[in-house]
Amino acid sequence: MILKMSISTASTAKVNLRTPEVMAVVQAQVEEHYRSEIVDRLRNSGGSLTYGGLTIRLAKQFGFCYGVERAIDLAYAAAKVFANRRLFILGEIIHNPEVNEQIAALGIRNLIPPHQEAEVEDLKAEDVVIVPAFGTDVKTLARIKELGCQIVDTTCGDVMSVWKRVRQNANDDVTSIIHGKATHEETKATASRAVVAGKGHYLVVLTLADTDYVCDYIRKGGVSSDFLQKFRGAYSEGFNPDLHLQRIGVANQTTMMRGETEEVQRRIESAIRERDGLEKAKDSFRFFDTICGATQERQDALRDMLASPMDLLIVVGGYNSSNTAHLAEMGEGKLPTYFIRNATRLESREAVTHFDQHAKCEVTTKDWLPEGPLVIGITAGASCPNNLIEETILRLYALHGIHSSELLAN
Repeated sequence: MILKMSISTASTAKVNLRTPEVMAVVQAQVEEHYRSEIVDRLRNSGGSLTYGGLTIRLAKQFGFCYGVERAIDLAYAAAKVFANRRLFILGEIIHNPEVNEQIAALGIRNLIPPHQEAEVEDLKAEDVVIVPAFGTDVKTLARIKELGCQIVDTTCGDVMSVWKRVRQNANDDVTSIIHGKATHEETKATASRAVVAGKGHYLVVLTLADTDYVCDYIRKGGVSSDFLQKFRGAYSEGFNPDLHLQRIGVANQTTMMRGETEEVQRRIESAIRERDGLEKAKDSFRFFDTICGATQERQDALRDMLASPMDLLIVVGGYNSSNTAHLAEMGEGKLPTYFIRNATRLESREAVTHFDQHAKCEVTTKDWLPEGPLVIGITAGASCPNNLIEETILRLYALHGIHSSELLAN
């Protein structure tokens, strides 16, 4: 986890957060909080552990990605370097409750609902504000700069690549259709960059059903008021489907499923070709692959693991983590899958509490753990630390009557 940047603001000199002294402390803290001996052992032994009739298989790619590690390192470094100043963060640094609790324990206060502890307007010039890995919207960032605060920007590079594309769309009078969740921090940040200097428009679509509705409108037109009502809260100010679906560029929230984003792109391109013809469509449609590499690696690794027989799958991570939710979605189509926040949800052999993505809440499933020799797969999203994966593994063995000391001794 090597930091390769300096942090600057509009009103202060550059501050280097990657001095050897600072990074030595940061890396020691991060390892203490998140490292796992069991996970390291599994990784080094091919991702499989068999003991006492239970085989645990760990996906080849799982847990923290580089962008998440970098964001956490920067937050810890900021707490060290700016120990004598007030520190704030624009929401959750990543979508994992345990990690966000650790960030709060460093004395970093939240500025954004639902865990808001202060308002942006409460900031003073001497305050330090951390921008999380998802980024933030243009208006909020501009206001913080106007107030003169020190900004520590941990925005993921993959997210900024999407911003570059939607800004170009705006400059070229191309509407950005963003495949993602309209309420997600990353998508809101991206949408704010799809409208620059009074130019540009955006529309957010989440599902293929949303996409098909847009495609029907592209082909045949429709009642604009009905369109706007359907996508209320998911389009730019002044958006008019009769005007702003003429030239389209497809972008995406970086943590979506690649196959689904590609299908969104394919369907919209097909509709534009039907409306405009092949030649004109070359000018009225554009698409760039902006799926996060780490997200895709974790999806590919799970797909490979699902090709082998397993009795069930455990997915560990924050319930509001989009990339983690997609892993659970992949598992549900193949075998019994339980999406858990942490090991405490594995209550007993008779009961597991897990997140139901359809009901959008935790539910409890009875008699979930079969008797006899078992093969259990485990994966985790890019925002899940290794220590939570270890706790899950140890809990599964404990449910089989194997104490952690016995497991660690072998």
